[in-house]
Amino acid sequence: MAHQRKGENQKLKLLYLYTMFQKQTDEDHGMTMPEIIDFLKAHGVNADRKTLYQDFKELGDFGLEIFREQVGHRHYYYATQHLFELPELKLLVDSVQASKFITDKKSLELIGKLSSLTSVHQADQLQRQVYVMRENKTLNEAIYYNVDVIHQAISSQRSIAFRYTQWNLDKKLEDRKNGIPYEVSPWALLWDDENYYLIGYDNAGKTIKHYRVDKMKDTTTLQAPREGREAIAQYDLGRYTSRRFGMFGGEEQVVNLHCHNDMIGVLLDRFGTDLPIQPLDEEHFTTQVSVVPSRQFFGWIIGLGPKVTISGPKSVAQEMRTILQELKSQYP
Repeated sequence: MAHQRKGENQKLKLLYLYTMFQKQTDEDHGMTMPEIIDFLKAHGVNADRKTLYQDFKELGDFGLEIFREQVGHRHYYYATQHLFELPELKLLVDSVQASKFITDKKSLELIGKLSSLTSVHQADQLQRQVYVMRENKTLNEAIYYNVDVIHQAISSQRSIAFRYTQWNLDKKLEDRKNGIPYEVSPWALLWDDENYYLIGYDNAGKTIKHYRVDKMKDTTTLQAPREGREAIAQYDLGRYTSRRFGMFGGEEQVVNLHCHNDMIGVLLDRFGTDLPIQPLDEEHFTTQVSVVPSRQFFGWIIGLGPKVTISGPKSVAQEMRTILQELKSQYP
């Protein structure tokens, strides 16, 4: 008596079922038993109802519970357990799409990969979100390589070298320092104001500096060990960006601010809830912030209007008056 011929991929039956339930079903989209049998047959696997019930049980023992729902005279089978919930994937897709340092091309690739983490039906909802790409997204595909090299250098505690670029009037990136490589000890990567920054120790200048990762190119790891451990230990990297306003460099100073109570939320959002607050009267308070008093900081103060005033030190207040006079002379 001849034996019934098994499918050529019979040993892969459970893998095909697992993939099918992950990709083709969710709580709103199930498959009937005939549809499941046809799916397996198309992949070179023979199956019948009796063996499939046992397969569903084994998938449940593995951690993928299979549910059955009756609609009319039909029974539909589906899985609800996916690696990510749909709202979580939407959040990740929005983050990728909004990230200025991720190119349009890479954004589409990443969103496609994120879409593969749920059913094809829910993936459609993710793809529909991709309807506008930021005009100011970076064009530098090397950023992904840069990030990998930086992480490896940090892990191995070695310095890196790279050429650093800047925009010119032809809207092209050109090398700074005539293309002479920068040698830097990498210590951290920070994301601020939609840009990715390397926080590193300038081996030649013996100072801590930051660099836009999307403006770095030809990044390589050096044999030289990292430097600047003592210098970097003096910085709270978690608060680094809040003090720099656009990541412009300079020396930090403690600046006194006289504020209206209405501005408490703005100050806490910028500097954190450990900001010292000293009430002055029913409508005002004072505080002290440690910042780099760059023109970006003064611009931020100007943008807050008359409800925030620099009250000290005198040198910083005088610099604000100088800037205001300059602006006034430009708009007579």
